[in-house]
Amino acid sequence: MNSKALSPENSSGSPEKFIQSNYSLKLWLIIAWTGFLILPWYAAYDGFWSFIWLTEGYPTFDEYSPAILQITMHQRWWLWPVALALLVPLPALIWPRTDRRHVAALLFGGGFGLIYMLIQGFVLGLHGWGWVFLGDFFGPTTQTQFGMGYGALLVASGFLFLFTQGLAARGAIKGDVFVSGSIGLTITMVTVFVFFPVGRILINALQDDEGNYVFSLFLEKITSHNIWGLACLSSELNCGVAWNSLWMGVLVGTSTTVLGLAFALLVTRTGIKAKGFVRTVSLLPIITPPFVIGLALILLFGRAGAVNVFLEWAFGIPPSRWLYGLTGILIAQILAFTPIAFLVLVGVVEGVSPSMEEAAQTLRASPWQTFWTVSFPLMRPGIANAFLLGFIESLADFGNPLVLGGQYEVLSTQIFFAIVGAQGDSGMAAVLAIVLLLFTLSAFYAQRRWLGKKSYATITGKGDSGVHVRLPKRVAWGAYLTALPFVVMSLIVYGMILFGGFVETWGYKHNFTLKHYIAEFSLYWSEEYGLIWEGAAWNSFWTTLQISVISAPLTAGLGLLIAYILVRHRFWGKDIFEFLTMLSFAVPGTVIGVGYILAFNVPPIEITGTGVILVVCFIFRNMPTGIRAGIAAMSQLDPSLDEASLTLGARSFTTLRRILLPLLRPALMAALVFGFVRAMTAISAVIFLVSADYDMATSYILGRVEFGDYGLAIAYSSVLIIVMLCAIALIQFAVGKREIGRRETEALTI
Repeated sequence: MNSKALSPENSSGSPEKFIQSNYSLKLWLIIAWTGFLILPWYAAYDGFWSFIWLTEGYPTFDEYSPAILQITMHQRWWLWPVALALLVPLPALIWPRTDRRHVAALLFGGGFGLIYMLIQGFVLGLHGWGWVFLGDFFGPTTQTQFGMGYGALLVASGFLFLFTQGLAARGAIKGDVFVSGSIGLTITMVTVFVFFPVGRILINALQDDEGNYVFSLFLEKITSHNIWGLACLSSELNCGVAWNSLWMGVLVGTSTTVLGLAFALLVTRTGIKAKGFVRTVSLLPIITPPFVIGLALILLFGRAGAVNVFLEWAFGIPPSRWLYGLTGILIAQILAFTPIAFLVLVGVVEGVSPSMEEAAQTLRASPWQTFWTVSFPLMRPGIANAFLLGFIESLADFGNPLVLGGQYEVLSTQIFFAIVGAQGDSGMAAVLAIVLLLFTLSAFYAQRRWLGKKSYATITGKGDSGVHVRLPKRVAWGAYLTALPFVVMSLIVYGMILFGGFVETWGYKHNFTLKHYIAEFSLYWSEEYGLIWEGAAWNSFWTTLQISVISAPLTAGLGLLIAYILVRHRFWGKDIFEFLTMLSFAVPGTVIGVGYILAFNVPPIEITGTGVILVVCFIFRNMPTGIRAGIAAMSQLDPSLDEASLTLGARSFTTLRRILLPLLRPALMAALVFGFVRAMTAISAVIFLVSADYDMATSYILGRVEFGDYGLAIAYSSVLIIVMLCAIALIQFAVGKREIGRRETEALTI
């Protein structure tokens, strides 16, 4: 390949690159000026997606006016510099891309405009000055402004992409406008929707109710006896909420890792006949709202549960509340999170090289020595990641501790009650969120230390025709005795879920009925209005389905785009950027929910109570899965594929769309399914972000549980499970299978 073809000088100065850059420059200038001159600058009170402004006072009404009228009619003079910043890049249309003035105009106009919009958005808010010290310095003001609307969003996007085009014209990223813009977009979005909410939590923890910074108040809260107290009750080990959460996380992480490893060994290294059935049963909890398992346990082991009723009838043992507390939470979380550990470990177990095991046995190692000294050490990355996932999911879980916690208090529920309780102490919620964040980041650090810098790679470009050696009998029997009881328990739990939806009152009246499904999902035909969705659950059901359908492709698309950037390109701050993309995974959902409330309840980004905040939360909460899947899949694709496409004149976007994306179908499938399912079943972050207009299914079900309407909750959960199974099948059909050469065709004809 000609190296000059990819040099910065050549790529930034070629006629083709200039034409593409000039077209993109015109496009973003038109978009930015449209936002400034035509569309409402501020967000409408009735929601970001509402277009009621077209018929109510547009364009002269204060809230619906574009920026030019905000300046001339409503005396918001501080928007004048935005117009000046939009004028600066105009001469770049006639200057060639190699001209320094072209680069300077784009960098200055885009950079200054974006920074100024950010600053002015924070300076003024709904009630005057956005910062207290400004009021102390300048005195009170009657000027106010709302959050960003369509116009401000388009102008800010225009400034961002004008700035990234200036960087490309200067020679960054080999002069590639698409890649430069993609990096700028992802860095901005991750900073705004991940780093900013987490930072807002840290700031809020230092403030009192009046917004003053009081470090002594922060120290008083974070050293509270309620958080770190050690006066435990001997029966429940009920210490401070921090120790309760930490102990629960360690137990769940260890238990799910052991169970996940047992399942992985069972389906990959033993001769069990029903491997497909075992896989299916083990993965059922993934498509189930987490707290529904806790609800099924109540139906089994609660005071009126099947087991306690039988024990009282058969042996005279009075019912007790042993399920409520650490024991119940532990059982529910193990059932809910073991499938995640299994998914992590099954690939690791399959990836252990048979040649290494055969070499150990050639040196006369026993099956036990081979497993313990060769196979198991090579599984350490998977074991570490499985424990980390179980630990974090346990800390972040909100539904099961709320349903089964009893007197056992944990951080996730205390964060919730600190916000919605009688005290309404958001500062205390922020302090608790910091403690939770410290635990998860410490787990990340411990994992990295345990793995060290050793290499665990066993798969190379060379073929490996070896066969995995048989497991030692003690390991095989251990896998059977560990995994099969879990399978039986899962079948019983899901039997209870299905059964509970078809009985009148669980524990009292077990006669068959459809009243729960009718109450939730009934339809009615009216001669005057047509089809009426009469059931109580339809509103939350359609909202959940809509939010999930919107967020899943955006989650997958952004995740794969970031994976492409991280694998295929080098730029300054790449390691920091990768850490920020994974921060949303390390931060528990309850912390993200609190951060979003604190960050996006006031200008400049005012989206609390809207559907937008739910979509954004799901995108950045589930994005790391798409990134990891994309990185793993793209690392297997030789960079020469990209280089050949670029050499033949294709742009980076065309190469990504037509060359790489068809080869990334497995990663796309994983990202879409995970994004959709987690959006349908999430509760820990959503519980803080739902509103009367945008209620999610999990929030609705949790409300039914709190009121004791177990039949309604279970009926709704059953419908969600069926919908998710159908959606997964539809996604698999739409994405299709990856086809490499003629291998599959030949396999079918042989």
